Amino acid sequence: MLLAGGQGSRLYALTRSVAKPAVPFGGKYRIIDFPLSNCVNSGIDTVGVLTQYRPMELNAYLGNGQPWDLDKSEGGVHVLPPYLGAGEKGSWYKGTANAIYQNINFIDMYNPEYVLILSGDHIYKMDYAKMLAYHKAQNAAATISVLEVTMEEATRFGIMNVDANDVIYEFEEKPKHPKSNLASMGIYIFTWSKLRQALIEDENDPTSKNDFGGNIIPSLIAKGETCVAYRFDGYWKDVGTIASLWDANMDLLSTESGIRIFDKSWPIYARTNTCPPHVTGPEASITHSLVAGGGEIDGTVDNSIIFESVNVEKGATVRYSVLLPGATVKAGAKVEYAILAENSVVEPGASVGVDKGEIAVVAGGVVVDAGVSVPAGAMYTEESKGGEA
Repeated sequence: MLLAGGQGSRLYALTRSVAKPAVPFGGKYRIIDFPLSNCVNSGIDTVGVLTQYRPMELNAYLGNGQPWDLDKSEGGVHVLPPYLGAGEKGSWYKGTANAIYQNINFIDMYNPEYVLILSGDHIYKMDYAKMLAYHKAQNAAATISVLEVTMEEATRFGIMNVDANDVIYEFEEKPKHPKSNLASMGIYIFTWSKLRQALIEDENDPTSKNDFGGNIIPSLIAKGETCVAYRFDGYWKDVGTIASLWDANMDLLSTESGIRIFDKSWPIYARTNTCPPHVTGPEASITHSLVAGGGEIDGTVDNSIIFESVNVEKGATVRYSVLLPGATVKAGAKVEYAILAENSVVEPGASVGVDKGEIAVVAGGVVVDAGVSVPAGAMYTEESKGGEA
């Protein structure tokens, strides 16, 4: 069950019209491609995708699941929005646990022994089959994947406190004084019979926030059910902020980052548009970058991620930036340490970002007029035009 209804408010200019899992990433992907590909590569062929905020583009992108080999006659990918039953008032998903509760009938239809719960907004590669084997070996009711972070970082995460056998005895949400550095990754495996009962009880508790970390897991621990931590030591990044999204894109250019999209043993699948090859002009310079098809590069591109149908005109400079589909940087413009959203335009002589401060963002379809300078850290939208960026 893949939770993909996030608004992604901290990405603002990039998520005004799409859910966070549908945000483009890495030159040809969407964020949701990573957990979906992990499922397929782990041998999981039945996936429920729970949508809520701005689902149209995400639903269209998922389609019948064919790019991820999830177009099955039995199983496959299922889009699961909130719905209204007969005689019900209905509501949006109130929390992560409530989202699964509202889809108990869907899960029961497959009568599973175990259920994997994922978030649709993380970049990582992970073999869920290994985690399931660990869950079975521990005879656990719940297994939570955890990542070791620094004690300073631990204040920003849900922290699992464990005994010598990695059995969880306490969950703390963003503790001021953490006892451990085992941060929850938002990846859970539950024995379905245990989770089903816990979801029903949680739904009948008017004080609950209907959250896995805050309610379901603590309730299972309180009952004496075995909840264990599964230690993950690979690359994982929550791309919920502009800085983390930019960082994760840049990580694709680093051999030391731990994330490899060229690994044939664990491919990342995606739905891609049919585009001609990109073309480079006689004075173009492209160094240490990922460049998709369909665009024209006549200027300088360095240490950047360039999506399909992007145009960089002669004399334009793009460095340490992410240009989403259809973005255009015109002659003499400079874009550095920035993200240009889909179909945005930087007119001649304009600049975006330029210094190494916070990442500047230009919203989708927005034109940065000639001579305008968008400073580091700015969210440049139609509303900000005419005033201070």
